[in-house]
Amino acid sequence: MGRRLSGKVVIATHNSGKLVEMRDLLAPHGLVAVSAGELGLPEPEETGTTFLANARLKALAAATASGLPALADDSGLCVAALEGAPGIYSARWAGPGKDFAHAMERVEAALRERDAFTPADRGAWFISALTIGWPDGHTEDVEGRVDGTLVWPPRGEAGFGYDPMFLPDGFDRTFGEMSRLEKHGLPPHGLGLSHRARAFLRLAEVCLAD
Repeated sequence: MGRRLSGKVVIATHNSGKLVEMRDLLAPHGLVAVSAGELGLPEPEETGTTFLANARLKALAAATASGLPALADDSGLCVAALEGAPGIYSARWAGPGKDFAHAMERVEAALRERDAFTPADRGAWFISALTIGWPDGHTEDVEGRVDGTLVWPPRGEAGFGYDPMFLPDGFDRTFGEMSRLEKHGLPPHGLGLSHRARAFLRLAEVCLAD
């Protein structure tokens, strides 16, 4: 069992999609969640070379600046045929305007350059690293992963990021076609399907379990 989390927590993100998901995940635990954006906290430069390093960096920056525990996520899409890219650079592939339609087109173009057209050639996975950081520098870290296949053209208007082109294994709808409950709802109402939900279930065991 790690350090317990209670009271108010900062969600260290300026990404509105992530904020919605993380608030949904925290809600059953009675935590008061405020975002880094609402507090006017700056976004730290993500200089880590792994998802976990970047999550830790963001959590500790928010905790230090706010004086509160902070929950940070660093996540991305990894494509087997692209040697794991875009990986930790998933957001950067969308450019400064955060244009994920363009980012998905970049991924598709890269797959076509490698003649990756069949499902067997288009395997991919989402990774989510979650870190809770405290102002004293303590951290609790977990990771979650979900495997799937990339489809083209993208399908669905729900979700965010690369969701419309990601078809999770065992399902016939992309993350972009799933409701919030279907994608990241936790048991008993949901399947805990998404990478972020799977990471959160582990984090709850460490820091939120009664």
